[in-house]
Amino acid sequence: MAQSLEEQIAVVERALAECMIDTALVVVRSWLNELGESNPYEEAYASLQKRYRDLFARWLNVADPHQEEELNSLTGDAYQMVDAVYADIRIARGVSPQMHGFNHDSAHSIMHYFENCVRLRPEDLEWLRELMNDEGRTEIALVAITGLAYNLRFCFSTDALLTLIDGIHSEIDMIQGMCAAHSMLLIAQYDGRIDFFPQIQDAFANAIAENDLAERMFDLLCGLVRNEQVMKLLPGQNDDYLHEIIPIIPQTWLYALLIEGSTERERRFAYYCLQAGYPEQLWDFPDIAERVYVQQLREGSNQPMDYIHYGHSLLLQGDRMMAFENYRQARLLCQSSKEFLGLFRPERKALVEHGVPMEDVYMLEDNLLEGHT
Repeated sequence: MAQSLEEQIAVVERALAECMIDTALVVVRSWLNELGESNPYEEAYASLQKRYRDLFARWLNVADPHQEEELNSLTGDAYQMVDAVYADIRIARGVSPQMHGFNHDSAHSIMHYFENCVRLRPEDLEWLRELMNDEGRTEIALVAITGLAYNLRFCFSTDALLTLIDGIHSEIDMIQGMCAAHSMLLIAQYDGRIDFFPQIQDAFANAIAENDLAERMFDLLCGLVRNEQVMKLLPGQNDDYLHEIIPIIPQTWLYALLIEGSTERERRFAYYCLQAGYPEQLWDFPDIAERVYVQQLREGSNQPMDYIHYGHSLLLQGDRMMAFENYRQARLLCQSSKEFLGLFRPERKALVEHGVPMEDVYMLEDNLLEGHT
């Protein structure tokens, strides 16, 4: 069965994140064939393919300290080609409409254009930059920003993301907050490619430093995780989007910039993630997880997974007896051993990776199942 467009772009993103340019070019080649012989990318495609193969041949035969830098530059160029061709293939398949302008005074027209147009013109983005500092048209600017951020989730554009980052410099608080929130989430979403776009890293880092916003940006990120005030600024489809983005944040460049290295921020962020229902932080902060799950269980939670996670937090801190008691409570809440194992077994690898001996994990599991099969 042929891959969908979403599956194809996912393959490309994964490949280029690992600098596997040839794998990405296979997908691009299929897109170019679909666009037909008159597509404007053939020369650029051939050039990119030749440069990659020449670099690979040299890599095998010559030790050159600049080869990795050249590969990163080439990967950035590959991303640029992918973005250009992907925009055209979306139009060709009817996923995105071909658009050439909008009514500058109509909120509906502005939202429709910035949300759907994958060929935004430089003058469109410049218009938005000017609008971000016009206090008399703040509502219109917020509409355009919201549409643009939604568009960027599905169709990356360096210039469009840089426009959102520019909004962090706005003297209008609501626009500054909106642009900061969207920029942070998009930078996390596209973390695999951000390393190949230093201009984005520099623009975002400079926007924070020049406006002395590090603490406010951290608070804003925590607000997104806690799903409170900032959520109302974001588009309507945010629940699924945030649930996909938030768990990966600790592995991103954004986390390294705003949080990593500060024990106080790391622990606060872990607390908010755990409190909001993102258990990934449990493994590195079991003492914080213990506090969160104790509170949830005292407030009446009766979910087997909460008892399992509480048990993990105790086991990681060396309290095997109390961990067992919470695992046992989770087992009693499950309708069958199969249901319990379906919850517990996917966690075994993480327990071992974080220092629990494999034999202890198996022993706990055997004791929990004994008498309940």
